[in-house]
Amino acid sequence: MLTPLNLPQAKLKLSQKGQRLMVWDEFRMKQVVLTPEEWVRQHFLHFLTSEKGVPKSLIAVEQVIQVNSLVRRCDAVLYNNDGAPIAIVECKAPEIALTEKTLHQIAQYNFKLRVNFLILTNGLQTITAVINSKSKTIDYLQIVPLFSEMQE
Repeated sequence: MLTPLNLPQAKLKLSQKGQRLMVWDEFRMKQVVLTPEEWVRQHFLHFLTSEKGVPKSLIAVEQVIQVNSLVRRCDAVLYNNDGAPIAIVECKAPEIALTEKTLHQIAQYNFKLRVNFLILTNGLQTITAVINSKSKTIDYLQIVPLFSEMQE
């Protein structure tokens, strides 16, 4: 279940609750079931804070949004220092391939949030798309930018 990821090892607080493996989510300040997707989310969020300089206080986990008449939940939304959303993060379990279909899912969330960065990861591969609203194009980056670069 705990697939080694292509991310720095996060110091997670794991515990057992009956048959379930739990993890302390320091972003939501509660214990959650450690599913494969949660394993990726926890490692990626720690990567964002420790390696990319994203302040923990500017990450909203499981952010609820409404797209048309449907209620959706973003795995994480990153906000800038002014409180405006700048990136949507979608996490998939390691065995889920990152495809055009999964990128469309996160793009639908952007109809509501209008961010410049869409980040999709399964912990083994990460896709970072930059939305250029002026030219109406999408560019892909080789790496996840620093928080300071995402705010520019």
